[in-house]
Amino acid sequence: MTITELMPFGVLVPLIAAPICALLPGRFLPWLTALIAALLSALIMANVLPAAVAEPLRYAFGNWPPPIGIEFRVDAVNAFIGLLVSLMASIVLLWARLSVNQEIPERQGLFYALFLMAFSGLMGITLTGDAFNLFVFLEISSLSTYALVAMGRPKTAPLSAFRYLIMGTLGATFYLIGVGMLYIMTGTLNMVDLAERLPAVADTRAVQAGFAFIIVGIGVKLALFPLHRWLPGAYANAPSAITVFLSSTATKVAVYALLRLVFTVFGISFATEMPYAEIFFILGLFGILLPSLWAIQQDNLKRLLAYSSVAQIGYIILGISLLSVTGLTSGLVHLFNHAIIKAALFMCVCTVIYQTGSARLYAFQGLGRQMPLTMVAFVLAGLGLIGVPLTAGFISKWMLIQAAIEQDLWLAVVVILIGSLMAVIYIGKVAEAAWLKEPVEGSKPVKEAPIGLLLPMYALVFATYYFGIDTRLTLDIAIAGAQVLMEGIQ
Repeated sequence: MTITELMPFGVLVPLIAAPICALLPGRFLPWLTALIAALLSALIMANVLPAAVAEPLRYAFGNWPPPIGIEFRVDAVNAFIGLLVSLMASIVLLWARLSVNQEIPERQGLFYALFLMAFSGLMGITLTGDAFNLFVFLEISSLSTYALVAMGRPKTAPLSAFRYLIMGTLGATFYLIGVGMLYIMTGTLNMVDLAERLPAVADTRAVQAGFAFIIVGIGVKLALFPLHRWLPGAYANAPSAITVFLSSTATKVAVYALLRLVFTVFGISFATEMPYAEIFFILGLFGILLPSLWAIQQDNLKRLLAYSSVAQIGYIILGISLLSVTGLTSGLVHLFNHAIIKAALFMCVCTVIYQTGSARLYAFQGLGRQMPLTMVAFVLAGLGLIGVPLTAGFISKWMLIQAAIEQDLWLAVVVILIGSLMAVIYIGKVAEAAWLKEPVEGSKPVKEAPIGLLLPMYALVFATYYFGIDTRLTLDIAIAGAQVLMEGIQ
């Protein structure tokens, strides 16, 4: 079997394993099946990535040649994202077993089936070369995620899932309307074919309106400020494992979809003619500052990190708005780095929830002495989020500053630095509570977390520093991906 023939199994393996999980009894077998499926998908993408960097891979389903048939098309950009998503799914599942046993004692087969459906949908969005097929996989992932969020323990979880459903449905509808307009004008849904046919009709109102609908629709899915209102509630109320998984994958895949559609379907010249860069530049600046301010005000640490995620999306959008190889590189590498850093931080917070039952700031008082390994991991990952040198976060923020300086955008440099200082405040207040304050009077002593929760957490902390020192994988592939996006589909 060639690499090209192997590629679709990155999506098919978790999709096939999902109904199997739903039928399996007990707790261990569904978890093990889901973990094996995720690991196999990650192994497939690890083999696909080197081949896709060398040249784009295309697989036509049913031997129907595109643009008539549906195809998967993989290059340096989506192979990179596909590997990230599959690796994060594997690590989250390794961490999730104890947490899921506590939060969802029954129907775990259904839980892992929905997890795999959401994971498969995200992989499908990443690998597909068809604009309508992207919508199909988007709905597979979204419908599964709504159900997963509703399975959270807080009483407000169903309400958060409903809000997420409403916003997600609006986003998907906007995207579908935009794709429909493109189909009317070009007669095709294949992304390569669209890129070839769109220039001839780029000046029409239908194409311009389609572009706007697609941007707004994807903007909702990636929680672009000010379309982010669904995210804090979904992250705060979802089961812990789902919070970690969504924070490290869902918005990242939506960012990829935005990049793919803007740069390789519409093309850099079309994006330049539309007020795309100016709007995204402004939204990126406000998206860094305001959510960071809201994060500082939060007492619930899952909600704090959720607003922090919206702020980090602001950094990515700011890099994308610069319409340069350096800017796109900063966006892609920050996408990867933020995934591992934020997953590590959420794992730390959710581990405290596992031990104490609370995500409130008061529950963290004195935990530096009672749960030292967990809180050291939080501080180390927090330094990566701030962007301290020798961390992965520093690499992406430094690249973003370089991209802004190249275009004399000193306002962007100032906002990046202010955003990092605001991260010091909200990470610092957690560290202060853990290390400098005494436990709440009358609270029960807390033990350190089990090894099953600590090992995956520290694997991500290690990755935060490893990729801050050795950038050959992340930065080199991000540069190659940025060049592919700037050149368009070849």
